[in-house]
This record gives sequence, C-alpha cells and structure tokens, in this order.
Amino acid sequence: MLSYQHIYHAGNLADVQKHALLCQVLDYLTQKDKPLSYIETHSGRGLYDLGSDEALKTGEAESGISVLERAFAPGHPYRQRLSEVRARYGDAAYPGSPLLAALCLRPQDTLHLAELHPQEHKALAETLSDWGAHVYKQDGFQTALALTPPTPRRGLMLVDPSYEVKEDYVTIPKHLLAVSRKWNVGILALWYPILTSGAHVQMLETLEGNHPDHLRHEVRFPPVRDGHRMIGSGMFIVNPPWGTAEAAAEITRIFKGLK
Repeated sequence: MLSYQHIYHAGNLADVQKHALLCQVLDYLTQKDKPLSYIETHSGRGLYDLGSDEALKTGEAESGISVLERAFAPGHPYRQRLSEVRARYGDAAYPGSPLLAALCLRPQDTLHLAELHPQEHKALAETLSDWGAHVYKQDGFQTALALTPPTPRRGLMLVDPSYEVKEDYVTIPKHLLAVSRKWNVGILALWYPILTSGAHVQMLETLEGNHPDHLRHEVRFPPVRDGHRMIGSGMFIVNPPWGTAEAAAEITRIFKGLK
C-alpha cells in the first residue's frame, strides 16, 4: 500500500522514542574506528516540515517532540542531531530516521535506504544526496535480503513499516528471521505500535521465540485524539549492542515525565 505518508505523524511521541534510541545506538557504534553499514527498509522522505498543513492538521508534533525535547540532556545524540537539522533546514524542520542516521554516520560508513512510495522516494533521494546514500525505489524487505550480508558486515538495519496492512504482523517476523540467518552479526531494530486491539502481541511472541538475544523497549502515552488506537510504541532490537539497555531506560524515565 502506498497511501501512508509520515508527514502527518512526524515528530510524534512514537518518533521520539524510536529516534532517540536509534541515535544512541548509532552514536555507540561510531565510537569505534571500524566502518559500518546502515540499512533502512521503510525510509519515508527523510525530512519533514512541522509547519506544513499536513503536520499542523494532526498536531502530533506539538504533543511529541515539542513537549519532550528539553527532557533530553543537551549532549544526547538525538538532541544534537535535531539542532544540526534546524541549523541547516530551518526551525520547523524535523529529521526522519534516514537523515538522523546520515548525520550520525561517518564518511567510511555506508547508507542503504529503501522507499517504495514515488513522491517519498524522490524527496528522500534529494534530501540524502549530500551523504552519498544508496536509495532504492523497491520493496524494503526484498532490498534487505538482497543487501545482506552487507559490506561492511558490521552494522544496523531499521525496520519501520506503517502497519497499514494487517498481514504485516504475521510476515514481519518471517522477514526478520530470513535477514538474521543471512546476517547473524547484524543489529536488527524493529519499530512497532502498541495498539488497543493487541494486534502486536502475537508478532512479539513470535519474534521473542525466534531471537533469544534481543532487547524489547516500550513506552506508553495517551492517544493523540479520541478514538486513536495507538497507546504506545516499541522497539524490538536483535543483537543489541552494549549500553542499549541503559539508553532505553533513560528514554523510559523521560516518558514517565509526560503529564
């Protein structure tokens, strides 16, 4: 399905959790001299305007990044990346995960980004052109399987689908298992919504059975509007690097400060 556009949700509370943890993990990985590969299966456009009609229509950033940004220490890599993006693109700019990754990575690292939506793909390619990213207009899971094991083998893959297709909850564990078998040293990070329907529960049970070495981090928050089914978000990380649990615990503390 190609109807989903993240601009309506950019900077919401789920983004804050996902992006803060992603930046923390990449910050740790880049402290070592060894190069790494970054792969993203559902990239979006990479850069969002929180002053756009679409973003203002839902107002999700107002209850997300606008509320929680200052709860992160000034030296937190997520907050540093936000400052860099605003300095480059303006005060209303918000980075998606591809741009956050590009800012965290170094010249010796490799960036692979898949996005199937034609308009989102075009915007992604334009935004990430300065970083020499490999941008693919094709299915993200097919791209991941084709690329793995990547060169260099050390690295991280982010899976961040929209979950508009109900079958995603069944097929995603199969895709992650296939990738992990080809790339057993890769860090695989899956974002998922926590829903009132419990649609995510069986998926997580399957994932936990397939990947004993994992970290599962979840935060809860009020629905953004009446009738909204998402009441939290989670990250399931296979082969979590050292320090990830502590970084996740700090994010939990920040979210507990929500009124």
